[in-house]
Amino acid sequence: MSSNPAITRCEILHEDRFIIVVNKPHGVLSHPNPKAAKPQPAAFEGSYDHDRRCFKTSMGNVWLIHRLDQDTSGVLLGAKDEKTATACREAFEAEKVRKKYLALSSGGGLKPEGVWLDHLVTTHAKHQVRTTVRHGTRPNAEAKYRVIEVNAANRVVLIEIELITGKTHQIRVQAASRQLPLVGDDVYGSFDLNRKLRKTINAKRLFLHAHELSLKHPASGQPLSVKAPLPPDLHAVLEAAGMKAV
Repeated sequence: MSSNPAITRCEILHEDRFIIVVNKPHGVLSHPNPKAAKPQPAAFEGSYDHDRRCFKTSMGNVWLIHRLDQDTSGVLLGAKDEKTATACREAFEAEKVRKKYLALSSGGGLKPEGVWLDHLVTTHAKHQVRTTVRHGTRPNAEAKYRVIEVNAANRVVLIEIELITGKTHQIRVQAASRQLPLVGDDVYGSFDLNRKLRKTINAKRLFLHAHELSLKHPASGQPLSVKAPLPPDLHAVLEAAGMKAV
């Protein structure tokens, strides 16, 4: 693992001639917000072309292939040329990329593993993006989950979630709609619960981490799997909750 401030201030998990995979920290944007009053840190350096979804760094262009919410940490993929970017984006659209997340949820009664299917609708109003579940409509969002560990005393459950689709705020909304709000989610979660868990297990932010990204390398066609370790602050939350670090 390394870093290259000319391209990114994030930890580099994998880099070759065609792609670069970084570990995006919590609080860092996947790409700059054009409406922001002042510049905010983004995953890659340089100016950003929103139409091409491309950063112009001093070491060459980096095309952003997908996005993570600002509050979500973990694996983020970039491409170093337009042909590779197209191949990667097509793989995402064809649902040929495996994206696994680690999430800490509050609640109980969850089966050891299962599938979440919903129809999600995203709206943009007053500079806010919100996603809701529309019932009685054909599902357009799918996620598989498996329970890793449960702590009954704090009523929290650590879940690994594999996104089959990639909708805005998908995991957060699907979990909250099942009365399983993610710990630290200040949009779709519970304010009272977040305040309580901030005191009891020092959960100060959204517990959602993009843990693993797997795909066929766009140039070689060989399987590639990249993992981002759980950040120290989320490790500390698990330990405070009496759960094993993963």
